[in-house]
Amino acid sequence: MSQEHDELIQIQQLASLKPTHFADLIRTAQLVFDPAGGVSGRYINVDWQQLGIPYNVEENLRSLGKKYRYASPSIASDIIWSQLTPETKTWFINQKDELWKFEEIFPALDED
Repeated sequence: MSQEHDELIQIQQLASLKPTHFADLIRTAQLVFDPAGGVSGRYINVDWQQLGIPYNVEENLRSLGKKYRYASPSIASDIIWSQLTPETKTWFINQKDELWKFEEIFPALDED
């Protein structure tokens, strides 16, 4: 096993990170990259700092969102962890139980 994988296992145990937290992180990253959900001609300007995402974390999430734009949010946690900046890792651990709320702010377009 790699050192990074071992680090992730230790962090997951300490921070109680679960696969659902990583899925929520990917979905949040997808929203940061494209809050309009891919709808052509629709543009949503979001102040992510006002929603609690620091600028440097926003940039890392935007990059992840672009990379995994059309992916299922169930990507292996060690793959995601290796792409997070130290600032994003800290933010993620602190926000892990709140990430689902971003989906509530930007509901799917096909919902009533």
